[in-house]
Amino acid sequence: MSRSETDSLGSVEVADEAYWGAQTQRSLENFAIGAERMPLAIIHSLALIKKAAARVNGRDGDLPPNVARLIEQAADEVLAGKHDSQFPLVVWQTGSGTQSNMNVNEVIAGRANELATGSRGGKTPVHPNDHVNFAQSSNDCFPTAMHIAVARAVQHDLLPAIGELSGGLAEQSVRHAHLVKTGRTHMMDATPITFGQELSAFVAQLDYADKAIRSTLPMVLELAQGGTAVGTGLNAPHDFAAAMAAELAALTGFHFISAPNKFAALAGHEPLVALSGALKTLAVALMKIANDLRLLGSGPRAGFAEVKLPANEPGSSIMPGKVNPTQCEALSMLVCQVLGNDATISFAASQGHLQLNVFKPVIAHNILQSIRLLADGCRNFQQHCVAGLQPDAGRMAEHLERGLMLVTALNPHIGYDKAAQIAKKAYAENTTLREAALQLGYLTAEEFDTWVRPESMLEAGHHG
Repeated sequence: MSRSETDSLGSVEVADEAYWGAQTQRSLENFAIGAERMPLAIIHSLALIKKAAARVNGRDGDLPPNVARLIEQAADEVLAGKHDSQFPLVVWQTGSGTQSNMNVNEVIAGRANELATGSRGGKTPVHPNDHVNFAQSSNDCFPTAMHIAVARAVQHDLLPAIGELSGGLAEQSVRHAHLVKTGRTHMMDATPITFGQELSAFVAQLDYADKAIRSTLPMVLELAQGGTAVGTGLNAPHDFAAAMAAELAALTGFHFISAPNKFAALAGHEPLVALSGALKTLAVALMKIANDLRLLGSGPRAGFAEVKLPANEPGSSIMPGKVNPTQCEALSMLVCQVLGNDATISFAASQGHLQLNVFKPVIAHNILQSIRLLADGCRNFQQHCVAGLQPDAGRMAEHLERGLMLVTALNPHIGYDKAAQIAKKAYAENTTLREAALQLGYLTAEEFDTWVRPESMLEAGHHG
């Protein structure tokens, strides 16, 4: 069964169970591209905008009280997730997001009309354009929804997840603060380091990323709402932009403000480009962490084998007993996706021709996916890898004892050239540094034992 809905192009048939109207139906038919639906975070943010607008317009007398009340009631149902199935449109649609904005307008109007009359859909007593979209344009609603959705995802999901992973690594760093091992540079043996110091670098890298992400949030909290079609604010009351920012701030608890230049807010997406760059910083740090732990855990007999990663599942369908660093692999893969998303966002944001960027849906899709992947990845890696990893102190001691770069401790005493001769002799003859040093006669056994002590080579100022 279906009913007839109309828009400026004429009438179109819509299924009776649908709340949406003609414009949503046309988008469904005209953009059968892919399976990536418009993120619900964007849909719910648009519904929040409609609720805020109903309140502002109702207070100002621009909407009849009963219409404003019906819009708010229907918007609340959308925000509660009761009508998620009513938003079927894909990302690959008009570049302004107009069809998803109208999808929300039509569903809210359709539900409001059902609440008022018992009849679903239509335009009476609540009209999707004249009432739900009053003083608004898709061109300012959609970028505002993007900023709301992104701010919420970062604050509620990503930053806490970074904190969980950073905290887990910090605990491990403190726990192993005195476990001395071989350091490595250029993938080759280097001077000693503690396992705690090695892990502390990961914590610092995550802290840098956290700060980078937080530094972009003030720009994300600037909203385009009130710019309407091209940034001039046409058809919106003079104080509508400020009132909407204040109402959205009150509804969310975020310090949203009206963007000082609406022309830029519609035509460009620099705040989201900056945030995406900060997400890339986090992604790069996570790749470093995953790769290092993968290397340190390699083996168990033919690799470094200095770290025992949790055995979460069998690693091979043919090799019995094999266990793989799957958490490192999963984290690495999502990092690749985030880096690709950043490239897409950069390309899309550069296409702000004249007064409107028309790549908004793909920017929204990619940045929200990156935030979700990074948040889930941090939490999952902490829970299933970092929390259960254990160093192999015996293996670390073995590598340390055989390490040739302990000879660096001799530089202040016998000079670089003689120390290098000792290292080369020990390597060539597969002996210890001590044996090579004594054979060359450059120092006594007592001097070697005094000067070459790994535990004393862990900080500045050591001279043996």
